[in-house]
Amino acid sequence: MREIQLSLNQTQKIRLQKALQKLESLHSKVNSDASVTVADTIPISLEDSILKGHGTAERNGEVVATVCGVVERVNMLVYVRSLRSRFKPEIGDIIVGRVVEVAQKRWKLEINFNQDAVLMLSSMNLPDGIQRRRTAVDELNMRNVFEENDVICAEVRNFQNDGSLQLQARSQKYGKLEKGQLLTVPPYLVKRQKQHFHHLVQYGVDLILGCNGFIWVGEHCDARDTVAEEQLNNTEEQNIKSTRVSENVPLETRRNICRVANAVRVLSTLGFSLTLEVILEAFNLSSTLNLGIDEMLVSEFHVW
Repeated sequence: MREIQLSLNQTQKIRLQKALQKLESLHSKVNSDASVTVADTIPISLEDSILKGHGTAERNGEVVATVCGVVERVNMLVYVRSLRSRFKPEIGDIIVGRVVEVAQKRWKLEINFNQDAVLMLSSMNLPDGIQRRRTAVDELNMRNVFEENDVICAEVRNFQNDGSLQLQARSQKYGKLEKGQLLTVPPYLVKRQKQHFHHLVQYGVDLILGCNGFIWVGEHCDARDTVAEEQLNNTEEQNIKSTRVSENVPLETRRNICRVANAVRVLSTLGFSLTLEVILEAFNLSSTLNLGIDEMLVSEFHVW
């Protein structure tokens, strides 16, 4: 790679040199058997009995890898942890999805999974805040809560027998998301963390990192108590909804939303794991360089 001639400025050459030195130091420390590609042989001791896990297969008396990744060993189990994988949900994961269908006592959501997720009416807090059984009136008013193409934040509750997910939204931090952008990134870039909800106070922006690869960047919205709102009649509710939709987001907030969203796009293109610290670093770097929001997506910004 050192023999490749690249047209780089002095700063980029220094950074490239440091990156090459870091790669060499890491290569000397890491076991060469840790990383494998497809059809690579996984060295094992013939005297030990092992269990072949995901990403492995037996061929001509040898254990070979069927995916690219890192070899992991847990007691007798040997498997390959793929570097790029699809979304594998777990109970408690924070996800962002889009409503695709309003069915009987449930909403169906697209969550970047092989099946649509289900949010039951019984898994929602009732608008009046009272713990009671759902009635036919509640079912008829489902579209007043969520309708098709609404973006929703929820939590994985459990798995159904057919492999689909059942969600729950029993907290004020969950619910409908408005006035923002929905971004799609590879799910493996979003690691499970203690906190997936972030409020960028200085920018007035909310950032939600969905474990399913859907990321929401929008205007900050405080959790509101909906008890008083639901005591209004249907006409007043429609008027309030129309008023909220017509409210304009401040220009500076819109710019911040677009800049944060472009920072996520850049980091996703470069394959960085998406965390709040990394996103803010890319955001601040673009501001320090006095780059326009659209200039963040050009190739020159990717090499800084």
